[in-house]
Amino acid sequence: MRNSLIAIMLAVSPSIALAQMTVGVQRSSSPRGVQIQGDTDIKASAQNVNAIAVGDDNAAANAAGAVKGDINIKGNTRINATVREANAIAVGKGNKADNTVGTVGGK
Repeated sequence: MRNSLIAIMLAVSPSIALAQMTVGVQRSSSPRGVQIQGDTDIKASAQNVNAIAVGDDNAAANAAGAVKGDINIKGNTRINATVREANAIAVGKGNKADNTVGTVGGK
């Protein structure tokens, strides 16, 4: 259990650190991906964030300060996200759990 939590925290940490970068113009190679025209300022922080999935076909995810696919942003965008003690737990077959804070866009 402890090893799983450490692995999850290590997987989430780089995405939070990368979410704090300021990007000018960013385009996705996917036709339904993210297209941003303008300045984007994303500041995200997290504490005690866990995501645990147990069983078959389960998904558990945490996102803070994210720009997800299938969105076109024209103009300046500012996202300030703060997360404290957020848990996403999925137990059983076909269950999903998700925590999103400061997220723009679709899946």
